[in-house]
Amino acid sequence: MRRLAIATATALAMCSVAQAQTTSAAAAPVAAGAGGAPVVVAPNSQADEGAPDADKARLEIYGQVMLDAIYDFKRMNPEWAATLRPSQIPIVCPGSPGCGKDEAFIFSIRQSSLGFRSFIPTSMGMVKTDLAFDLFGTDGSTSIHWLRAWAELGMWGVGQIDSNFMDIDVFPNTIDYWGPPGMVFVRNPQVRFTPFNKNGMAVAISLEAPNSVIDTGKVTDVDPALGAGVTGRNRLPDLVGSFRFDGDWGHVKAAGILRQVGWHNVNSADGEPSGRKPGYGINLAGIVKVFGKDQINWQLVTGTAIASYMNDGGTDLAPDANLRGATVNSLGWLLYYNHAWSDKWTSAIGYSEHTQDNLDGQLGTAFHRGSYGSTNLLYALAKNVTTGVEYIWGKNESKDGASASDYRLQWSTRVGF
Repeated sequence: MRRLAIATATALAMCSVAQAQTTSAAAAPVAAGAGGAPVVVAPNSQADEGAPDADKARLEIYGQVMLDAIYDFKRMNPEWAATLRPSQIPIVCPGSPGCGKDEAFIFSIRQSSLGFRSFIPTSMGMVKTDLAFDLFGTDGSTSIHWLRAWAELGMWGVGQIDSNFMDIDVFPNTIDYWGPPGMVFVRNPQVRFTPFNKNGMAVAISLEAPNSVIDTGKVTDVDPALGAGVTGRNRLPDLVGSFRFDGDWGHVKAAGILRQVGWHNVNSADGEPSGRKPGYGINLAGIVKVFGKDQINWQLVTGTAIASYMNDGGTDLAPDANLRGATVNSLGWLLYYNHAWSDKWTSAIGYSEHTQDNLDGQLGTAFHRGSYGSTNLLYALAKNVTTGVEYIWGKNESKDGASASDYRLQWSTRVGF
């Protein structure tokens, strides 16, 4: 559940009256939109009889066509060759995915995306939905990867959308798909309640899909069968609360999470050994507007058993010195400066890290730190058309101190609609 590398521009899908007249009898009716222009409305998006704002029923289509041309100077796990994830840089060679000769060229359309938003006036208020996908399948293929499947009415929302624990607005203006490893980033199935949202302040509470990322570490060496059988077991949803304040200077968001992570042995009749541990974290993030259109994007997150929510790398649970399950601490941060050279030329430069406090029961090859830096120069060629080049560097460090780096040049062209 990953992000679009460049913030997706939204455009209302317009259709001429002549086009509407050529559709079949079962086609969507045509309603008057902004300025009297006809707007295609899905049949089930028509306004409820007597609903307020009945004239605002509509369906919006949005997305982007995007081509990435990447020259990789080192190596990356082939399944992730179209982006730079520090945790996927091979350290141990041979033996890790991505070992072999340095340097490779990649063409990718996997950031291309398509989305639909609907607005349905009802007697209880406006029902809003958002359904979107890109082509960044996690197996390395150009296949459908769902981003959002979200619906909301008033203070309530259900479906899959950005976690309440994250702040999507602090994602820097980059063209690499994955981005800063030290950022909280996951699109999660959830139920969300927003009891307060006015005067630039918002409070939201959510119950979100749980997940336990487990590293069996030295347990596998001692008992291979047990190591192979230990998997995550989640009995409760994650509880997330957030507060956001917006002002002329930018915004700040504070979020906290409480969760329970667990494990059991699927290869034993009674599921033993098993257990569960509490996890928690705090995320502070925001944007500070500085000179002209420039801004500073920042984030600082810390906690235990929160790797499931981090953009890249790490584990929630691992064995301690006594080979008993314990939670693993994470610290993540990012700092980026976004600069506008002119109305058409922009740049972003910054750095990010995700570091874990490894446990004694983990192997020396366990993830310890992922580092990431990038800088770019982007040009707004025409309306909805952006092109540019970006230099990206990443480093993967393991518990035993071994490390490997990768760096690449990426040229991308994006056409939004």
